[in-house]
Amino acid sequence: MKNFKYKNIQSFVFRLWQREVSEEKISEKETQLLNAWKAYTEKSLDKKHMKESKDRVLLTLESYFTPPTIINHPNGFRKYFYQIAAIILLILSVGGIFTYNTFFKPDVYTAKSGNKKVHLADGSVVTLFPGAELTVDKSFPADTRIVDLKGDAIFSVAKSKEHPFIVIADGFSTKVLGTVFKITQVGNDKAVDLYEGKVAVSYEGIPVTFLKPQQKWTNFGLARTSAVISFKKEIDSKKELPSLLSLSFNDVALKEVAEVLQKNYNINIVYPKEIAEKKITADFTGGDTDANIEALAFILGLKVQKQNQTYLLEK
Repeated sequence: MKNFKYKNIQSFVFRLWQREVSEEKISEKETQLLNAWKAYTEKSLDKKHMKESKDRVLLTLESYFTPPTIINHPNGFRKYFYQIAAIILLILSVGGIFTYNTFFKPDVYTAKSGNKKVHLADGSVVTLFPGAELTVDKSFPADTRIVDLKGDAIFSVAKSKEHPFIVIADGFSTKVLGTVFKITQVGNDKAVDLYEGKVAVSYEGIPVTFLKPQQKWTNFGLARTSAVISFKKEIDSKKELPSLLSLSFNDVALKEVAEVLQKNYNINIVYPKEIAEKKITADFTGGDTDANIEALAFILGLKVQKQNQTYLLEK
């Protein structure tokens, strides 16, 4: 920008407009400067928002450029018209960066080496864990309060029955009216821990899951899989015991279903290898291991034999 031949950007723009009107050829040097100027001013602009800004300004100025004025003062008006247009172009290009950053560009908060606490406009507080990133649109808070989250964070949401709060995470979302909860995302493993209030967790291929305090939703790292775990404290102890309340699979391979059941019920499941990839759709409830394995065998059309903690599924 320091190599402009003219005293300032305005004079450079005016000169280009005059060249265009008179059909005088623009020099190669001026073309290079114009391209450099354009790249400099538009490199950080969102094209959609820039176009919207231009349209709004031009619409406002339209009333000044009426047909009678053009007819009565063709030469004088043409001169001033292109000068005004050049100023508008300059303002939109250079000032567009400020407009976009101020009114359109979302706010992005990142926790780098340590936790970062973010206070939102509605009074909600988000604690980001290292590596997490929170994106908040300029329109927040709207009728529906929506934020995007990458990584792990704890949300303390300001209560509002009229304005739901939705966290869009990687492949799932959490909807609340006012509560305290934690979202964890490690690779394919997704989880929501609820401390206060109520939340609804939406995950592709699975019905919406509603959580109560001291409950956790997880997908165990699998697509189209949903589980609710309850944490209850032992009597006279601060230790929390996890209890699997529900487990749902929608079109999930048998080998993955069996792996989840084995880990959570501390059992072994033996089944024919040729059906390992067979897709299973099933809902398991409570902690009745025998009943759940019987249900799985029924779906597969197999019989069950139990030997200690091992279940044999046979034809």
